[in-house]
Amino acid sequence: MFVLVNLKAYPSDPVTVAEAAHDLTAASATEVAVAPQAAHLSAVAETGVETWGQHIDPIEPGSHTGSTLPEAVANAGAAGTLLNHSEQRLTLAEIDRAIEAAESVGLATVVCANNPEQIAAATALGPDAVAVEPPELIGTGTPVSQADPDIVKGAVAAAEEIDPSIDVYCGAGISSGEDVVAARDLGADGVLLASGVAKAEDPLRALESLVDPL
Repeated sequence: MFVLVNLKAYPSDPVTVAEAAHDLTAASATEVAVAPQAAHLSAVAETGVETWGQHIDPIEPGSHTGSTLPEAVANAGAAGTLLNHSEQRLTLAEIDRAIEAAESVGLATVVCANNPEQIAAATALGPDAVAVEPPELIGTGTPVSQADPDIVKGAVAAAEEIDPSIDVYCGAGISSGEDVVAARDLGADGVLLASGVAKAEDPLRALESLVDPL
């Protein structure tokens, strides 16, 4: 299972979380990656943990004040980027261009979507992975695997029908090891989570509680 911790804009210490994730990855069979704020990408990458951007814009170098340049994210040490998170929505055309832009600088991509129908559309664009995240469950502590497991099953089936090589992740409300196991048992290849680790007083313990049941 792949665990991607999105730190969003929470007031957490990104390096502390990254160090915990790096240590846990080294000591277990679970790969844990961290997506910090763009300003913290280099510091997080220096810990040795797999580092992801939270977003990129489908732009080339030029006059784009306030945009996130794919080259800058890659040069900071990121291995990949999230796209179309519910808090940073893109149109389908923008997602397509962003995937192309990410690939051009060597960034892997995870495209987020709300439901199996959107997962199918995202999969058809050829990202490295897709993630199903019903927005109403994000940050609630109620995982989609518990609230509506059919969404996860449907997302897995939808992606597999189009391209079985593309991984499917499960997000929204993931906060415990039982949630991760449930996502795996429903066919997911990994999980996305945020507050369960980003808001934890002890990030290493929070991460250990997520992966120990695996």
